[in-house]
Amino acid sequence: MVNGIENYEFQENCVDFLYNKTTASGTKQIVTVKAPTGAGKTVILVKYVDAYLKNTDGKTAFVWLCPGKGNLEEQSKDRMDSLAPHIDTRSLPYSMLCGFEGRSVTFINWELVTRKKNNALKDGERKNLFEKIEEAHNDGIRFIVIIDEEHENNTSKANDIIEAFKPVHIIRVSATPIKVPHQEFYEIPEEEVIDAGLITRAIYVNEGVEDSERISDDYDILLKLADMKRQEILGAYDSIDVDIRPLVLIQFPVGQPETIKAVEDKLASMGYTYDNGMVNIWMSDQKVISEDLTAPNGAPAFLLMKQAVATGWDCPRAKILVKLREGGSERFQIQTIGRIRRMPERKHYLFPGVLDLCFIYTLDTEYKNDLLTALDKAYQVRKLFLKPEVRDFSLTKEMRNHDVDSDIGEREMMRKVYEHFKEKYHLGSRTTDNQLALESAGYSFSHEIDSQVLRGEFRTASDLANAGSSKKVEIKTKINTHTHGIYLMRAVEDIKTITSIPAQRARKILNRLFLKGKKTKFKLIALNTSDFYAFIINNIKMLKQEFREIMAKESGKQLQLAMSGQAKTATFTIPESELYKFSFVKQIKPMTKNVYAGYTTEFITSETRKSDSERLFEKFCERCDAVEWVYKNGDAGQQYFSVVYLDGFSGKQWLFYPDYIVKLTNGEVWIIETKGGMSAGYSKNIDMQVENKFEAFKDYAKRYGVKWGFVRDNDGDLFICNTEYTDSMVGDNWQPLESVLK
Repeated sequence: MVNGIENYEFQENCVDFLYNKTTASGTKQIVTVKAPTGAGKTVILVKYVDAYLKNTDGKTAFVWLCPGKGNLEEQSKDRMDSLAPHIDTRSLPYSMLCGFEGRSVTFINWELVTRKKNNALKDGERKNLFEKIEEAHNDGIRFIVIIDEEHENNTSKANDIIEAFKPVHIIRVSATPIKVPHQEFYEIPEEEVIDAGLITRAIYVNEGVEDSERISDDYDILLKLADMKRQEILGAYDSIDVDIRPLVLIQFPVGQPETIKAVEDKLASMGYTYDNGMVNIWMSDQKVISEDLTAPNGAPAFLLMKQAVATGWDCPRAKILVKLREGGSERFQIQTIGRIRRMPERKHYLFPGVLDLCFIYTLDTEYKNDLLTALDKAYQVRKLFLKPEVRDFSLTKEMRNHDVDSDIGEREMMRKVYEHFKEKYHLGSRTTDNQLALESAGYSFSHEIDSQVLRGEFRTASDLANAGSSKKVEIKTKINTHTHGIYLMRAVEDIKTITSIPAQRARKILNRLFLKGKKTKFKLIALNTSDFYAFIINNIKMLKQEFREIMAKESGKQLQLAMSGQAKTATFTIPESELYKFSFVKQIKPMTKNVYAGYTTEFITSETRKSDSERLFEKFCERCDAVEWVYKNGDAGQQYFSVVYLDGFSGKQWLFYPDYIVKLTNGEVWIIETKGGMSAGYSKNIDMQVENKFEAFKDYAKRYGVKWGFVRDNDGDLFICNTEYTDSMVGDNWQPLESVLK
């Protein structure tokens, strides 16, 4: 019996759903629960486990997997011990010693079983985890795996652990899952949690930020507004004789020393410091935490933290969140609101205005309500093993050769960018005319940072995630070259990430093209320093697209020849096992041509393979008598087959992973890359580097004597090209696939 807690109907309904689904026949393996923050998911799970163990045969062991951050597995175990002390709860070391037994619940820290240096998985005096699991299976023990904070641990190693338990059911709990066909799904309505008084009635964003407001300092306005609201909430608590002191969370996306120092200085000017106990900080490399931080009447008024405080941290007095920008374009993670939504006394006060609300102050322009990886959205994974007859197959694969200097000089890169802008926007030598041309093409030449930010009251997190333009106000931030130097640096880093050139070189190129200076060669426009900052920050999305286009220029074709035969090489063999994504299909059919045993149509659904060409190609191979076997290559990683290609901008070496290796019954080996084809006369290809990859692939095939081709679909039929790439498929260079692979 679970005692000491108030019962809520929405919790009991969820417990009943879990119990009924996991005790009925024909239930899907994965049972997903969407539980909003504050719903009491730990209580729900404890109640469910208690009900299950009391009403079943005792041959089931539960495994409760928690993220490693914040020792959540210890917190969850302690919570179960306090609510249901009669349940046999265990740590992983105890189960490693005594085994996994029926009616037990083992709490496991994910990091303990997935990190590289891991004593729990090493052979030694005690049998390793996998052996203990196998012993339990031999004793007739069934497993049910509970995955807590499931979005935190979607890795292949995590799935290896889950697969080892061979669970009859996997219960996954998250605030943001997606309902998919192959899972049982239950959603606790956020409205019911609100009506129960467990979380705030609404979320208020940017109260006090005015439309068309001009801001000189982000930190100044946000911290002032937050402190005013903190004092208002404090006064409201005092007026109803409630001893609670509200806490302001200040969140840094990255936690750069410069921004932390700026906030510390601003708070100090307002009278709040570490020394007087009003400020705490919780960072991985810096921590000043008062003993009473989480107490209802704790002294600290502000807590500085990075993207999120450790999972499992609970401080219901936190009522205000300030999310700062460090690069100008970060997305607000809506899950973070959970830190400020809990009601400290698990009830609404019905006090006008403040006590039943939580408050967010941020100048972020985008809101994201999705922490899940693609793995959670549509599919599961299954480990498949290589068929014996394919184990001796090998190819030569290419890897980057850092001893070969294929880089293009800075001046040549400058010329490429300059010529791109000139050709695309018809620019000339007059910088004033060039500015007008770029402005008419959509570039902003505002003297300030222009943003649209949310403002208003939102009942639920979903309302916030789906807020429209009517809830947004315009703000303009005056450029401060000191403060916004970080914004500019982040913009330059974005370009560095795309091009792989050093940030210093990217900055020089931008300066030469757009910043006023003595050197006029390659000058497109001549902006003063302040306007240059605004131009780069406001237009970074367009500038990133320009660099993507420059990298894909066909001039890279000549560079491929320069790299020919100079890449490092190694022997590629098909991996002995592979984790493949699969999802629900109404009729499962075997795909016997695949190199892995057990491969079926479950692995080539529209959820697991977004590419029409890939799905069509695998089906083609399955029915083609000329195909002996087909292997689906990985997208990245040293274990997969790769070819080196060079981009057309910097000459950097990149790795290209062709999609398929096919062996025909006549002994021929074909390497195939699939690309988006044509539909209604329009190209579906989105790979801007396709021509550079095509030329590198052509050279590789010539040197190693293999067959090859790029395959694309056109209205449901497949065509192959290995002569000259064209985006249009009307020419004779695109041949029907069945006329070539035969």
